[in-house]
Amino acid sequence: MHAHGDHHRALGRFLEETVTAQSNKERVLFVCTHNSARSQIAEGLLRQFGGDRFEAYSAGTEATNVRPLAIRAMQEIGIDIAGQSSKTLERYIDWPFDKVITVCDQANEACPVFFGARERLHWSFPDPSKAMGTEDEQLAVYRAVRDAIRERIDRELLGRTPAQR
Repeated sequence: MHAHGDHHRALGRFLEETVTAQSNKERVLFVCTHNSARSQIAEGLLRQFGGDRFEAYSAGTEATNVRPLAIRAMQEIGIDIAGQSSKTLERYIDWPFDKVITVCDQANEACPVFFGARERLHWSFPDPSKAMGTEDEQLAVYRAVRDAIRERIDRELLGRTPAQR
C-alpha cells in the first residue's frame, strides 16, 4: 500500500516536470480587432521562425474569418495559415501569457486591451483588409504588412537582423 503512494508521487513529479519543460517556451498572444489578417500573420510567422522558443496565439475583439489574401501572402513565403481559425479574446481570458502584442493601427482603430500578461506591447500596422484596388494591388498591401510584421518579430522577439535570417 505504501509503495503505491510513492508511485503516485513519482508520477506526479514526472508530469509536473514534463509540463514545466514544455512551458519553457514564452507564450505570446497577438491581438487585433477582427483576428483576420495582422494577428493571424504574426501568429504564423512566430510559429514558423520561433517555434522552438515561443508558443504563438492570436485573437481579436471579434472573430471573423482568416482573410484569403492573408493566407496567400503567407503561402508565398512557404507558411500555411489556412488551418488557423479566427478567435475572440474570451478564449484566452484565463491563460497566462508572457507577452500580449497588439498589432492594430492605433491611430485609426480602437485596439483591444488584454490584461492577462507579464508584458504588453503595441506594434502599429495598417489594416491590409482596408486596401483598395485590384486583387494584385490589395495583395501587395498584405505582403508589405507581412514583411513589416516579420521584421519586427525578427528584431524584437528573435533578436535577429534581416542579414541573420
